[in-house]
Amino acid sequence: MPNVDLILGADQSRSRSIRTEPTQRRSTQRLDALLDAAADIVDDKGFERLTTQMVAERAGASIGTVYRYFPDRVAVLNALRERSIRRFRERVADDMEGADLSTWWDVIDIALDAGAAMYRDEPGFTVVHFGGRETAEEDVEPEFAHRMAQLIEAEFDVDSDAAELRFRLGVAIELGDALISRAFERDADGDARYLTESKRLVHAYLAEHLGEARAASTAA
Repeated sequence: MPNVDLILGADQSRSRSIRTEPTQRRSTQRLDALLDAAADIVDDKGFERLTTQMVAERAGASIGTVYRYFPDRVAVLNALRERSIRRFRERVADDMEGADLSTWWDVIDIALDAGAAMYRDEPGFTVVHFGGRETAEEDVEPEFAHRMAQLIEAEFDVDSDAAELRFRLGVAIELGDALISRAFERDADGDARYLTESKRLVHAYLAEHLGEARAASTAA
């Protein structure tokens, strides 16, 4: 069984975007309701048009409740982004635990499939692209690639420089995510041609730079 803690990280529960961290179950439910409302707005109108007043109205809460947790709309979007990323990692970890990983390419395949599934199933998942690299609080893709590299090195017999593996995985993840995102821009269910091409191009890129033998390394 793969060490999925390498994907999840030490503590994915705390959000740096929330002004007041909930300590009681009711407060946690209230915060989740605000983020659920924000996710619905993102899907309906796009994250560019989201306001704190919209969040309050959609959640059936007062504007004061929103400001209790978030100083402004950017903090709402960052918190929703953090939750979406956490749930993506949880999905990757769950899918890995239930899979028979014969090569480390299976790890990449699961991550790509999980990304597509999140666009289908997770409301507001497009918010992961909010702010780009300039305002994002976490450099998510390289950090996730680092965790993927750690898992691959721990579970498979891969003869590769760690920094090189991490860099190539980072590029591959961004390439795959761009095509998956485009697939769901074209079709609400995901344009099958773009989804297929995302896997083909990611595999071709990794095979070119890391070698077919490395891409087919079996479990240690």
